[in-house]
Amino acid sequence: MRVLLIEDDKSLGRAVRDHLINQNNAVDWAETLEDAYSAVATTHYDFILLDLRLPDGSGLDFLKNIRAKNLGSPVVILTAHDQISERIEGLNSGADDYIVKPFDLYELTARIGAVARRTNGLSKSEIRIGSMTLDMENKRLFIDNKEVELSSREWAIIEHMATHPNMLVTKAQIEDTIYAFGSEVESNTVEVYISRLRKKIGKDRIKTHHGRGYSLC
Repeated sequence: MRVLLIEDDKSLGRAVRDHLINQNNAVDWAETLEDAYSAVATTHYDFILLDLRLPDGSGLDFLKNIRAKNLGSPVVILTAHDQISERIEGLNSGADDYIVKPFDLYELTARIGAVARRTNGLSKSEIRIGSMTLDMENKRLFIDNKEVELSSREWAIIEHMATHPNMLVTKAQIEDTIYAFGSEVESNTVEVYISRLRKKIGKDRIKTHHGRGYSLC
């Protein structure tokens, strides 16, 4: 997923960012609301992690603002023990969940996965498309019950496409899925990964819409 992390604590932010990247996510890290607003103005995020107290304002104000603009990205609030009233206000303002600091990084990813499944209308941790099964929790792919080994970026692409079955996914959307801000994207990167995926899962499972993008079928 493409994740926006909004957190001004450098130690915590670095730990969360590195952990999420190791879990095959692309992460943009904003340490101020100004940077956060700039990020959501230019990029679609599959998920937002939001600290409530930032150096240039309140995370709650940011949440209310993006919800007023109908930005539907799932939001999990990162909150301290003594912020009960802010937690309640955050949930009432459109947050999907919260996690109390300090937290275990694997609990964080489990909560992200649970919220993402609810948001996508998926009550189970598996997605099945024909003979292909995606284990969303453990990030594993099976075809006819045989595991297919994927790289982290190959998984990121197939995961994004599987949560939008039979829908066209543009090249730009795939690039956003596998790269964070500051990463260099070569012109043929997406085509290379699509080619690799077709060799592993079968060329007929990914349809090309020339000049528009790809879809999983």
